[in-house]
Formats: sequence, structure tokens, C-alpha cells
Amino acid sequence: MAQLNALVLYKGKPAIVKEHSDDKYNISLADGSHIKVRDKDIEQLHPGPVKNFGELDTHKPDISAIREAWELLLDEDNTQLTHKEIASIVFGDFTPSSAYTVYCILQDGLYFTGTITDIKLRSKEEIETEEAKRSEKQRDGEERTKFLERCKNNRLTEEDLQQASSRFMQDVEALAYGKSVKSRTMKELGLSETPEDAHALLLKTGIWTTEINPHPVRFGISLNSVNICPSNPPAEDRRDLCHLDSFAIDSPWSNDPDDAVSIEIEEKCFILYVHVSDPASSINFDSPAEKEARDRGATLYLPETTVRMISDECLSIFALGLSEKSTALTFKLTVNENGEIQKTEIFPSTVKVRRLTYNEADKLMDNTDSSEGTALQTLNNLAMLLLKRRMAQGAVNIDLPDVHISIENGEVSIKPYDKNISAIMVRECMIAAGEGAGNWASERGLAMPYISQETELPSNNILPGYAGSMQLRKGMRPRVISTKPGRHQGLGLDIYTQVTSPLRRYTDLLAHMQIRAFLNTAKGNTPLSADEISARFGYSEAAAAACVQAERASDNHWKMVYLSEKKESVWNAAALEKKGNRWLVIIPALALETQAALNKDVYPNEEIKLILKSVNISRGEAVFVQE
Repeated sequence: MAQLNALVLYKGKPAIVKEHSDDKYNISLADGSHIKVRDKDIEQLHPGPVKNFGELDTHKPDISAIREAWELLLDEDNTQLTHKEIASIVFGDFTPSSAYTVYCILQDGLYFTGTITDIKLRSKEEIETEEAKRSEKQRDGEERTKFLERCKNNRLTEEDLQQASSRFMQDVEALAYGKSVKSRTMKELGLSETPEDAHALLLKTGIWTTEINPHPVRFGISLNSVNICPSNPPAEDRRDLCHLDSFAIDSPWSNDPDDAVSIEIEEKCFILYVHVSDPASSINFDSPAEKEARDRGATLYLPETTVRMISDECLSIFALGLSEKSTALTFKLTVNENGEIQKTEIFPSTVKVRRLTYNEADKLMDNTDSSEGTALQTLNNLAMLLLKRRMAQGAVNIDLPDVHISIENGEVSIKPYDKNISAIMVRECMIAAGEGAGNWASERGLAMPYISQETELPSNNILPGYAGSMQLRKGMRPRVISTKPGRHQGLGLDIYTQVTSPLRRYTDLLAHMQIRAFLNTAKGNTPLSADEISARFGYSEAAAAACVQAERASDNHWKMVYLSEKKESVWNAAALEKKGNRWLVIIPALALETQAALNKDVYPNEEIKLILKSVNISRGEAVFVQE
């Protein structure tokens, strides 16, 4: 039982007993507060009397005296001591002050360990190890202080830049990458602990260059390549379509062609063939390659690199047109003269594909003296019928600028996409394949990842040009994936699924695996249930959405890097809509939407000239003013 005015420990801190009643003590703490505690909550250091906490400062620990006491006790082979005995040896008396000082020495833990009633001596080896650790910590602290001072003054040395990532700026990098929400360094520098401010500091100090793009990692995306490559397609009955003129048409920088188109005319109907790469011939449900693709959700396309959901080695096996003949899953659509799909067949095939860029296809389309030119012109005629039908059924046509961003010899290149006729043609053929596949699966009661979308468009006053496209885009609701078909109002279709990019999108691969399982039921294959399909695309869609967000953020990052070297440059822009005292504008050459304070009244779609004043790469912001 502690006496009045005794010195006690409460939660490791000193306290003085002021009152005792019943089974509780009223104790005073060093901060001036009082609290009632039970006997088991405190431990007596000294019986007192102690009047105030100032009495505890009369004994100052002397390192040499403490070490001498330790050596003396070590020689005497003392294995168990109390704080009273240590105080008597070190200070020559046992007072509240010496008792508390011994407790502090015990807490320090260099020479002694244990409790105040059972103190043990540390060995010489243990002390030497601990002293080395403390010395290293002290040196590190001194170096850190000097580093932070140089960092504040923006005077980092070459050695700082070489060592920063592994030492004092490691936590800043983790914050910039979104791997952590705290940073000791940022806090000590008086900076906000945000990924944007961390990125800004890394750029300012030169530890990072503008070539480092943190956005994919912030969205939790792995930049490591897939190393799981499925086997070659197994031998099976495939329909030979090598007699058809088949075209894989894409941008000149595309190197993973996964769809091609062919056409025939039969009894006043168009026979559209959409040939799609066939990885599902080798990739089965729950195989390692399928699980990897499911985890990634989609191929990540960045200006600086491409991270595929299926290994790079698969391209030579499954991509179309990379060898003389290609294996495919063909969607054969019979389309009438009104652009309506009358019949859909799906089957494995062998095709002979010619790869073309959009510009090459446009040029070849004009040459109707060749069979290929005639085929492309016929495909385009069909595409216009398909588009006309969709628009009549309420499809939404949004026409906003788009650009291709690439890194060439360390420089950022931004090139607007050409307005190619063949690009529209290919798009319509791919949409038709999705509609046909959806109808085919629905007629057979086959669970698929069907895609629907609602719109909330203005009933009237839709503006022309970019401003009108902006109005339409704002009215588009997020798409919904379900195992039950639903209307896709954006496309003007009553049923739709995506099947033309199984090398790029997991849901397309999932649809292919499901179709193949149905086609091969005679071989013992069983399609997945609706719940199983839903679970798979539900899991993959989160990863696919992260890819989309990372791609958008990355594109904006590289646009800011590009603009950072073009201060005071002048850009043609178009006004979109007024937002308070600012205008939302678009710069077509950059496909960049931004807000600007204009110095005169404008109207939607009015062409204006903007001057670039500043760029903040870490925040992804550029400031423009009207010329």
C-alpha cells in the first residue's frame, strides 16, 4: 500500500499520492491533473514524502557513474537487484529523485533491463551492440537533419540524388505512388502529405524526372509483364475461309491485331464476317492464363509502354495477320438491305489476313478496280447502313477530338487521329458482331456478359459541334454489365455484348470461353452458369476500370510534360460551356479539356486562341489565358 506523498508509477509515468480512501488513491500527475486509481494500477518508486515534481530533477544521470556501477555489479556477479540498490550504488542515497532517475536509466535499457524490483545487468556484448545501433541512429539523425535543410533550400548534392530513393526520400516516393498515406519527410518539411505534393517535391529536387509516371501504380496496377503463355491452339475442325479478302485494319502503331473483316453478297444480303483472335481455344476457365487476365481486367495502354493481360508471347500465336494463316473465331452475320441482322453463326476458322492502317484502307477503298478495293467499298456501304439503322433507333454520336500520345527518343509526341472512313467502317462492323453475338447467345439461353446503358439526354436544344457532343456525353450514364440482356441506348441496340477484343479485354475473353464451351458441349464441355459468369466479370471489371482511370491520368500526365516545354505557346480552342465566371474549353490538337477565364464574352463552339501560362505536372494542370 502506497503512503501519502509517495512517488509512484502510473502507466509508466511518475505520480504523487495525494489522498487515499477506501480502495482508491487520488494521485497527482506531472501535467497538474488528478485521477483516482486502484492499488493495482500503480507501483511505488519511493515512500516519499514528495511535495512536487520539481524534486525529481536534483539527480542528473552521469554516464560514467552508471557504467562504473554496472561494471562493479557485473564483477560481483549480481543477477537480481532492485532500483533501491542501484540508486544507493550510483548516487550514494535512495531519495525520490535518485529512485526516479534509476527508473529512467532502466527505461533507457542500455546497461540494465527488467523491472524496478527485478533489475538484470546486460552483458558486455549486448551493450556494445546497442551502443553501435545508437551511434548509427545518431549519425543517421544528423545526416537526415542536414539533408532536410539542403532539401528546403533546394541544394541537394549528387550524392543526395543517388542515395535519396533508398534513404530519406523513400517515404516520399511511397506517398507519390499512392502506396502510403503518410510521409515523415513531407511532415518534417512542412508539406502536405498528398501524392501530388510528394510528386512535386520529387520533381523539384531532381530525384524524379518528368519521365516517371506514378499514376498506374496509384491505381494499384502491376506494370510487370505476364509470364504465363498458353499453348498453341489444339487441332480441331476449322472452317477454311482463306479464300476471302480479310482485313485487319488499325492504327499504324497497333501491334496486337485481334479482329479482321470480310464480306460477301448473297441474295441481296450482306454476309459480314468478323474474324476474331481465338485465345479461348487454348485458355480454359480457371486456367492460370485465365486467372491472370481476370486479375488484370484489360490490357493497359500507356504512351510509354503496354502491359498486356495476356503474355506478349501470345501475340505470335493468336494475333491475326502476323503469319500467313491465322486461327480465328468467326462471327458470320447475314445483314439485310436495311442494316438488320437476320442470322448469326459462330464457328472456329482459318483465315488469311492482310493488315492495313486506316490510311492505307482509305486509299485502297478508292481503288474499286481491285478485288480488295471493291471488298472494302462494300464493307463501307454495309457500315453506313448499320450506322443509319442505329441512329434511327436513338444511338448517340459523340464526336470529340482524340489524340495518340507516344514517347519517341525521349520526347513526347502528340498526334491527332485522322478522320478515317475505314475507322468508322471497322467500328460499325465490331458493333454489329457484338449485337449478333448477343442475339445468338440470348436465343440459346447462354449466360453472357451483356452490356447495357441508359441515357439522360436533353429533349431539345442540342447544340452542334463540340459543345453539342459535350452535352451528349454528359447525358451518358455508366454502362452496366449483366448476365441478362438490356437495351444499350448509347448504341441504339436492344442487345449487345463485346466479343472482338479477347486479347485486350477480359470480358471479351470470357464471352469467347462461354461460346466455345457451348459449341463443344458434345465434347463434354459445360458453359458456366449466370452466377459464375457474373462473379467473374464482377471481379475483373474493377481491375478494368482501374486501367481506364490509369490510362486517362497517364495521358494527362504526358500532356502536361509536353506542355511544360511550351510556355507562352498559342493554341486554337473552342468554347464548350460557361461555368461560373470561367469557360470550359477544348484544345483539339491536344484533346485537352480545361477551364479558362476569358477576357470577353463568347458563345458555345466559338473558336478562340489561348496562351499557355503555366503547367503543374504533379497536379496535372495547365493554365491558359485568352490571347
